[in-house]
Amino acid sequence: MPKLLVVDDEPIICHSFRRVFTDPAVEVVTAGSVAEGWARFERDRPDVVVLDLQLPDGSGLDLFERVRAADPRRPVVFITAHGTSDTAIEAMKRGAFDYLTKPLDLEQVSGLLGRAFDAARLMHEPAALPDDPAADRIVGRTPVVQEMCKLIGRLAPQDANVLILGESGTGKELVARALYQHSTRADRPFLAINCAALPDALVESELFGHERGAFTGADHRRVGRFEQCGDGTILLDEIGDMPLPAQAKILRLLQDQTFERVGGSQPIRTRVRVLAATNQDLEQLIAAGRFRGDLYYRLKVATVRVPPLRDRRADIPELAHHFLFRHARAAGRDVRDFSPEALDLLQRHDWPGNVRQLQNEVQMAVYQAAGQTVFPADLPSLGPAGGPFPPAPDVLAGALPTSRDAPPDLIGSIETYLRDGGNDVYARVMAVVERELLTRALRHTNGHQGQASELLGINRSTLRLKLRDLGILPPG
Repeated sequence: MPKLLVVDDEPIICHSFRRVFTDPAVEVVTAGSVAEGWARFERDRPDVVVLDLQLPDGSGLDLFERVRAADPRRPVVFITAHGTSDTAIEAMKRGAFDYLTKPLDLEQVSGLLGRAFDAARLMHEPAALPDDPAADRIVGRTPVVQEMCKLIGRLAPQDANVLILGESGTGKELVARALYQHSTRADRPFLAINCAALPDALVESELFGHERGAFTGADHRRVGRFEQCGDGTILLDEIGDMPLPAQAKILRLLQDQTFERVGGSQPIRTRVRVLAATNQDLEQLIAAGRFRGDLYYRLKVATVRVPPLRDRRADIPELAHHFLFRHARAAGRDVRDFSPEALDLLQRHDWPGNVRQLQNEVQMAVYQAAGQTVFPADLPSLGPAGGPFPPAPDVLAGALPTSRDAPPDLIGSIETYLRDGGNDVYARVMAVVERELLTRALRHTNGHQGQASELLGINRSTLRLKLRDLGILPPG
């Protein structure tokens, strides 16, 4: 059973974490001081530690150093009050997993600790999988992947900024993490920012911070990501979606290593290393007036191109088994292999969503499989011959289908999940439904994400995040 240790002298804070983890599958233990926290750590051996910086008998940093010395792979999340962000960043440089700011946002707490538990599990995996954390390992032996890894090895120790190009789902963030982990800044913060997920009006504030009164609602000074990161590494993911005014500030930062907060006039110096990634053709965006040519040429000095999965088909068996072992272990299911026919089906598919789509497909197959082997029938979304879904019906033509009109694969999935038991049946069924719904909505709108988001009643940023998570791309 996963165990969480919360070290904080405020009872309301400890109670907040118990509210987040009402599920008996996670055990929450608490302590109110450095001495008590160390005693509980030695006795309970928690998977994740949450630690307040200010404790009655000393600094949380002191306890952090003792925890790190005992087990450097144990994720530690700091809690910091307003005005102590510098100390929290120092903790990040020393190896803390992340930090939370008081007052606590329970939704943020839940998401962050979920990632921390995942990291703890991956970093303490049995030796059956490689020693490196599964989420941070590039899998593949084809020449194109090996050449890419050699280039990463040459670029990582340099302080040069790097542009990472590749289709959605190819593993651009994985390449960025490899560049970071093998750099001289590996002991300093790494922040990944999805530019496409930020509203245009908030991009500059998020990246560079703002002064009090800079705009309506700016009632206090905010430290931006670049300032927070110090001399660490920042990944600007989906940089092709960055608004032009923010691009101008990024260009100045790359040229002069300075920037200003929104509404400020005081230059702030930085030594941050910038990695940028995109799945778009930046030269086409330049021609359309949507991306600055001078920023593109500043970024492209060092470029890593991540190959699509269709160009490295020989890696598919190794990737599929890698994801099979990982998700079978996480789900507690004894699924060990693919039938030759299933592997052939995987290798013949075009994978428009690339490695991310393959991972999601294998994860679904883990739940579909009735025994220890995955068969073609356990890969229904690939179609009978590895092809696409059948044509989508016109969802505007009439009433919504009733449950008895549901696709047989969905009914079979529900029956399988209910038969297998567990406490996440709802989430697993919703994942299947969401994949089918978004795929058909995009097909219905001929791949137009704006029309699809309007049809679905969700904003475009939410749709894009879901498409990335599910490995779905618009047709064509």
